[in-house]
Amino acid sequence: MFETGLLFFVFFFPLVAAALVYLAGHKQAKYVAATAAVIEFIASVMLKKCIAASHAGVIEFTHSWIDKPNISFALSVDGLSFILVVLTTFLVPLIVISTFRKEIDNAKGFYALILLMQFALIGVFIAADAFLFYIFWELALIPIYFIALLWGEGRDREFRNRAIFKFFLYTLGGSLFMLLGFIWLYQKAGSFNIHALYNLQLNAAEQVWVFLAIFVAFAVKIPIVPFHTWQPETYKEAPTAGTMLLAGIMLKMGLYGLLRWLLPIVPHGVMVCTPYVIVLAVIGVVYGSVIAIRQNDLKKLLAYSSLAHVGLIAAGIFTLTREGLEGSVVQMVSHGINVIALFFAAEIIFQRTGTFEIAKLGGIRNVAPKFSTCFMIVVLAAVGLPLTNSFIGEFLLLFGIYEYNTVLSIIAGTTIILGAVYMFRMYQNVALGETNSLTSTFEDLNWSEMAVFVPVIVAIFVIGVYPGPILHMVQPALDNILNYVWR
Repeated sequence: MFETGLLFFVFFFPLVAAALVYLAGHKQAKYVAATAAVIEFIASVMLKKCIAASHAGVIEFTHSWIDKPNISFALSVDGLSFILVVLTTFLVPLIVISTFRKEIDNAKGFYALILLMQFALIGVFIAADAFLFYIFWELALIPIYFIALLWGEGRDREFRNRAIFKFFLYTLGGSLFMLLGFIWLYQKAGSFNIHALYNLQLNAAEQVWVFLAIFVAFAVKIPIVPFHTWQPETYKEAPTAGTMLLAGIMLKMGLYGLLRWLLPIVPHGVMVCTPYVIVLAVIGVVYGSVIAIRQNDLKKLLAYSSLAHVGLIAAGIFTLTREGLEGSVVQMVSHGINVIALFFAAEIIFQRTGTFEIAKLGGIRNVAPKFSTCFMIVVLAAVGLPLTNSFIGEFLLLFGIYEYNTVLSIIAGTTIILGAVYMFRMYQNVALGETNSLTSTFEDLNWSEMAVFVPVIVAIFVIGVYPGPILHMVQPALDNILNYVWR
């Protein structure tokens, strides 16, 4: 069938492309990688018609893989999976193009690892077998570990090694708890298949323990306070392309995992633990925002800003309301788009001035109007200005949290005020005022940099003005999740 063939192409093509990039050599690697990433995006968009034409709005493929234990090679794409796959395939070519101006040592290895990571990420979003999901979850860690370790930007190599190892250790440790949870579920269901796990009947105590085991892995990846301590230094030390992969796509693995694997499988465990998780998520919103206000390092400011935003998304998911879940998906997409543009702007500033220190900058608007305009639009989107992409997502999230608890919604809503404080103050110190010795020769955007900003800005306004297609696409999948939660 055409649908299955297209699904396999979208799934396997990044792996094939990674091999082609490595064989292409250092000079051609970036062009081959960018071309392959664009082809992958076009193919993934084509899945939409196949999903619409398929039975129950799902494309599925299942084949027995290992008899004992009962493991299947099961892939499934519904509206929720589709949105995350398209987000991945939309951002990866932009991340590749964002590196065009930079000289990269061992370029073929660098770009091959990016495409290998894309393969693993897509595997996470379409796996319909828990063991297969775990394999891709772990596989995604390998490329980003080497990207951050070998191409990191931190000047102190020993400090960078410690920061990246901490990230690796946190993620691997959390994943082991998830694996134990899946193995325990297998003992009960006799299968790792997602449908078997959805229909598994567990008592209240069993659900709570399984929830805690699996939640740790997702909480580390998102991250949720207090599992966040790896994030700021890793974002700082990784090359900007690696940071964009981490913040733009990889943290969505944890949020997706909550929706796809945790809520429907252990609904009672979710309800028991929800009050504690929402409080932690809201604490992350306020904590990330307050720490961001205090930052002078541009990359760290954006890292803590990301912590605040994903905290709000996690809180929205655990409201267990349709508005909260819809808002979480829209905001996952919006955050992914906005955060890679913000980190890209930070990289441009670093390439031209040699610093991420906000206090040393200023007056960029006077010499680089195109850059300053693009940067300002992304900042406005990040703070949730109406008609930009984050506005509708934040509105739905806060609406869902308000339905759950009024006080928590007020506290979570401070992210709008605090976000405006640190983002506008950052922009003012970076772009406005008078130029200095570092910024007086600041070059405006070139063609490859515009090729990143233009699609991002178009997406910001298209989603902000007309979010309906995303909401319509994910509605059946989210309704199905809520049916399992409230069964």
